[in-house]
Amino acid sequence: MRKNSPIILTAHQPVYLPWLGLFHKIALADVFCLFDIVQYQRKDFNNRNKIKTSVDSIWLTVPVKSSGRLNSIITDIEIINDGWHKKHLKSIELNYKKTPYFDQYYYDLKKILDTSYQYLVDLNFDILVYLLNALNIDTKTVKASDYLFKGAKSELVLDMCIQLNADIYIFGENGKNYANIDTFTSSGVDPYFQAYNHPVYNQAKGRFMPYMSVLDLLFNEGQNSNNIIMSDNISKKDILILNKDL
Repeated sequence: MRKNSPIILTAHQPVYLPWLGLFHKIALADVFCLFDIVQYQRKDFNNRNKIKTSVDSIWLTVPVKSSGRLNSIITDIEIINDGWHKKHLKSIELNYKKTPYFDQYYYDLKKILDTSYQYLVDLNFDILVYLLNALNIDTKTVKASDYLFKGAKSELVLDMCIQLNADIYIFGENGKNYANIDTFTSSGVDPYFQAYNHPVYNQAKGRFMPYMSVLDLLFNEGQNSNNIIMSDNISKKDILILNKDL
């Protein structure tokens, strides 16, 4: 028997200055689990993301101590504090200072980046919390490292769902490649696979470029950013209706 109010859960590994699609996924959920127990991925988004320039995009990369740590979980990855944050802030200021909402967000972000973090996961978590607040997304956030989830791949995600009392779990689109749908449904958890439609919004310079860090949206669109992230995409209400129909 289903609860009157099904609990929607989603999760994602800690990433640096995330893109819009992650915030859409979090906004759909009642609970977001920062999946900080996964293996660190080199040349992924764990420690880097893109911002827009007048002609192209550039990567902002946090240098980390990854040599000889190919099998390390992300909570163990340490930052190389060589002044990288000053370069990031300079690049952000150079490319966004003339945007309408730069002053509204830049200085709070600067306080975070000016902090000397030892571990990448702590930096990413504090940035995520700040960005969720800036986007008015009030989804409850927990950390996987505070639990003892068991299994691998699909089984690991299902165990997380069971321990966190989820009725619905929102996978990213790539979840279709490993999720065992039958074991989820037989355990009373309905899987949903996000397929994010990236919106077009006002960008300050040149041709529109999608898949930038959410900073690009915030600096250009301010308080309208949440509406833009959700526009032309499934809503939480839609997912609850789908759940009732199952």
